[in-house]
Amino acid sequence: MLPKVEPFLPRRDHNPRELISWAKRTGFRSTFSGETGTSLSEKGHSQSERNESEGFDLEKGLDKNGSSSPKFEIDPILGRTRDRGSEIEQVREGLRKNEREGNERLNGVVRGDNLRSRNEVESIFSDIDEVRVAGLSRNRNGGRGDDSRRDVASNVPLSEFKKDDEDVERDAGVDVHQSGEESGDEGWQKSFSLKCGMRDNPGFVPLICYGLQHYISLAGSLIFIPLIIVPTMGGTDKDTSYVISTMLFVSGVTTILQSYFGTRLPLVQGSSFVYLAPALVIMNSQEFRNLTEHKFRYTMRELQGAIIVGSTFQSILGFSGLMTLLLRFINPLVVAPTVAAVGLAFFSYGFPQAGSCVEISIPQILLVLLFTLYLRGVSVSGHRIFWIYAVPLSVVITWTYAFFLTAGGAYSYKGCVSNIPSSNILIDACRKHAQTMKHCRTDVSDAWHTAAWVRVPYPLQWGTPIFHLRTSIIMIIVSLIATVDSVGTYHSASVRISLRPPTPGIVSRGIGLEGFCSVLAGFWGTGTGSTTLTENVHTINITRVANRRAMELGAAFLILFSFIGKVGAVLASIPLSLAAATLCFIWALTVALGLSTLQYTQTSSFRSTTIVGVSLFLGFSIPAYIQQYRPESILILPSYFLPYSAASDGPFHTANKQLNFATNALLSMNMVVTFLVAFVLDNTVPGSQQKRGVYIWSNAEEATTDLSDYSLPNKVARCFHWAKCLGA
Repeated sequence: MLPKVEPFLPRRDHNPRELISWAKRTGFRSTFSGETGTSLSEKGHSQSERNESEGFDLEKGLDKNGSSSPKFEIDPILGRTRDRGSEIEQVREGLRKNEREGNERLNGVVRGDNLRSRNEVESIFSDIDEVRVAGLSRNRNGGRGDDSRRDVASNVPLSEFKKDDEDVERDAGVDVHQSGEESGDEGWQKSFSLKCGMRDNPGFVPLICYGLQHYISLAGSLIFIPLIIVPTMGGTDKDTSYVISTMLFVSGVTTILQSYFGTRLPLVQGSSFVYLAPALVIMNSQEFRNLTEHKFRYTMRELQGAIIVGSTFQSILGFSGLMTLLLRFINPLVVAPTVAAVGLAFFSYGFPQAGSCVEISIPQILLVLLFTLYLRGVSVSGHRIFWIYAVPLSVVITWTYAFFLTAGGAYSYKGCVSNIPSSNILIDACRKHAQTMKHCRTDVSDAWHTAAWVRVPYPLQWGTPIFHLRTSIIMIIVSLIATVDSVGTYHSASVRISLRPPTPGIVSRGIGLEGFCSVLAGFWGTGTGSTTLTENVHTINITRVANRRAMELGAAFLILFSFIGKVGAVLASIPLSLAAATLCFIWALTVALGLSTLQYTQTSSFRSTTIVGVSLFLGFSIPAYIQQYRPESILILPSYFLPYSAASDGPFHTANKQLNFATNALLSMNMVVTFLVAFVLDNTVPGSQQKRGVYIWSNAEEATTDLSDYSLPNKVARCFHWAKCLGA
């Protein structure tokens, strides 16, 4: 993705410094003014790289034939190719004319312009606005703007010509919307106006509403993981309700910590799907699948120990400053396929589990697609409720529909009771029917009767964590995947809310605190680690709310709800097929958000497409080979859990059983293999920084705001002023 800047309007008697400023914002490393002090031949670019690049390379300043005159360029605002040859020729003529006139004339113009009064400056600004809007309209039609306006703008000094990027993008937005595009459906690269920005204070009540709106839209990501892992671990409905309450509590606490001491971005911390796959691998291993008594508590304690060790490694990685070194090797080409693989990894669980009750799952999938794709433009009292609350609204409607079917007798057991008594064990048809009805009915959960009204989640509530080397190795590697996921979320969120990209020190601070938050999740026993929710970027995009205080108030309500045991009980009664159908959409959204990171790279480059394609293919093909080694009796596990059973039965065998378990488990997880392949290829295959997407992430020279929004509170900053590696 090229930076979002206004198109350059060539004029007579232009200032070359103005061209340099515009060029830098588009990614150029200009050598016209001689400021770099090197010639093109001194840059040391190999002939192979020059032949590899197609068209004009912003980093080299050359086209594929070695000419320094580009003929085509991607419009940074309108996102289309346009002919720039004539404009560059006019720029050269102007440069030669300025050289003949000498620096004395330039200095005189600048001195004279600086003596203008404030009223004259304001009048000139209005003329510049007209020039730019006219230029944008004419550029879309192939024109070059109005020559009469160029004379006015050419006399404006450089300091006056630098208008805020926000105003320029707003001008561009007006033109785009007039062309027939939907004003509320901007692309990922387009900036938009926020209803409530980072530091806005619309009032206490609106902040509460914005915060609750944000968390309700993320309800699927916050509560559905326990609905998967607790029954798999042999937990009861009461255990599920308690894990949900614990997850709400930890999510609220960690969000507040990240808001004050982390990156300070308005992002929600919650149980990540990155940790779901390794959790399923561990709980479906041979040791745990054969447990009969206290299976839930023993498996949960094993997960707690592994999460604590892996999260401690992540925290050390961030707070020690090592993350600043690792960031040099984490680029969009690594992040995009890795995050996409996180969502794609659950294809074997999604609809196979949702298909256990198609009467509920299919209407749920159709509803969430209808709300997000077809009714997204429908507004009710100025709010796009179908787009913002697509997941919770569709869940409530489908849940109500399932309740009436249950009450009407549509899901009768027909003589096969839900607990399958001994007289029905040998009747295969009865057993299957009872299992199907359990996925469809809304009254099979007894959590409402068993859960307490008031219960405060506390550390080590499931017992003392169990530490094993094999599971700790798995979670250490998975913590790296979670780190890559969070890095991509930080940068995508900063682009959406028009902030400068976070510096390596700020990212290190956020990753270090995420590790600490995951340690808390391990002690409290949520079953997964706590990271920044990737879906947060989509929520900010549709709600247009990116306020830090709103996130903190919403987190406070999460903590309050976690103390009410009946809240977790109600959520635990959601039918499993309904939860699986909703997760099909959430996982698909995770895939889309991951692939959207490719906008920061040259997606037309053969290098980029090859790395992404090979990473995703091998990321699914290699685990498919490892997953061929299944348990001796496949009847032990449901079919949708068989891909997660390779840790104990995989092909890797050595004298060390701990190493065998960890290696087979890691190679059976799609996201791990995808990350390793993408990481190695992107950092070993020669390629320019532009193709790797380094410019936008680490070299942004122009932005609407400075880095003050990332700064720690004054009292905290004074305590950590020595920690330069943390951006304090």
